[in-house]
Amino acid sequence: MIWPNADSAVNSDPWLVEHHDQLRRMRPRVLGVNFVTGLSEAEARRQLETLSAVLAESSRWQGYRDPSAPIFLDYQVGEILDFTEPAGHVDRNSARFPREPNGIHLDYAALYELIDAEARVASGDVHEVWLLADHTDHTWPWETIEVKAGYDAALAPTGGFARYAGNSGEHTAPWIGRSLRVLFVNHARGVGCAMESLGHSLERMATCGAIPYYERYFRDYAMLHLYGRKRVRHRRRSVSAGGNVHFMPNGRFDYDLEGQGPVLSTIETWRQRDQVAVPWTPAPLERYRDFAPDCMGRWVVYWRQNMPGLDNAALDDAGRPMKNWWPFLFY
Repeated sequence: MIWPNADSAVNSDPWLVEHHDQLRRMRPRVLGVNFVTGLSEAEARRQLETLSAVLAESSRWQGYRDPSAPIFLDYQVGEILDFTEPAGHVDRNSARFPREPNGIHLDYAALYELIDAEARVASGDVHEVWLLADHTDHTWPWETIEVKAGYDAALAPTGGFARYAGNSGEHTAPWIGRSLRVLFVNHARGVGCAMESLGHSLERMATCGAIPYYERYFRDYAMLHLYGRKRVRHRRRSVSAGGNVHFMPNGRFDYDLEGQGPVLSTIETWRQRDQVAVPWTPAPLERYRDFAPDCMGRWVVYWRQNMPGLDNAALDDAGRPMKNWWPFLFY
């Protein structure tokens, strides 16, 4: 079963909850928005299509181990809105870049009006927005923002929403009746940095209270308690789970892609019937060094591949098969 389809094509559709376990692939529709003066439509599309390909690879459950593992997330980059002219005065962002009164932050409410976000999302034409911009001392978009529909422990809609389900601080994005994620893609950085931003979005989605089922398990997998520490010392017999965007299982500090040497980790068998802690090093990441080369990109691809995805072998607290986490992106 594929989504969107003739029966369901919008974010936060109850159909997604009802058919969660039958889904075999999701093809979310991406609206691109280009504010970078001088960045051609062809180059903008190349950058976004590259991100789509890396996300697809990252959704292959343990694809590093199984070459035949199918992709689950197949983002479709559609229209790219061109707001590159007239040129701005402080950086490569055009004069059409909507700014908050402080002149630095992106005004998301104004962005929603500019791109007609509410109507596009309500029609099912758009499921996610990827924004290309220039990140400078004069322009600070958030990595991601999302105002997300809320659910209870049984995945029934509560009618409420979580305002900060993305990796952001205060923002002006309104609740439009359905979830919407807006990703900032720094045109001057590589795909690995965009993957890092989306990794943080997964973390925030698990700490905003929107989806208790997802939060219950993600917190355990991602070892979120490590955030805020300047340095981590792994004791000889301590066991790490899956780690998080900043800390691999053997990470010593933020953004450590080398680690302190082998540590015991359950990342590749987490919550499986045969879960076992084995010595782990960053060696499996080498296959992704050139694929997602900057920021924490190569780690994030592997990290996502070990999250419970399509046909995963993890078990929930009741011993039932763990739900595929990827559909929660569009709840």
